[in-house]
Amino acid sequence: MPSRSTRPVDPLDDDDYPAYTMGRAAEMIGTTPAFLRALGEHRLITPLRSEGGHRRYSRYQLRIAARARELVDRGTSVEAACRIVVLEDQLEEAQRINERLRGHGGGQQQAT
Repeated sequence: MPSRSTRPVDPLDDDDYPAYTMGRAAEMIGTTPAFLRALGEHRLITPLRSEGGHRRYSRYQLRIAARARELVDRGTSVEAACRIVVLEDQLEEAQRINERLRGHGGGQQQAT
């Protein structure tokens, strides 16, 4: 599953805070609880569980689920959509690392 590394102090500002029930999460992204369960089965998102065992989703997980839903709506299988989203996330992370390395003096060009 795509992951995030920075966490704000206030849970209301935290994209990783598991604030949404399955029903609310499904409603927010225009899908069904079964779709969210399928994403979990394919290990794209792993919701946290409340003390009562209910799935709870974060805003970050909902963005990931919404991207998968877009792909499925275009005819991609759930399994393939999950793989595509993971690869997109890995590419984005690699690009962030590249930019950070370039910005810190790596590979500066000389003026001619």
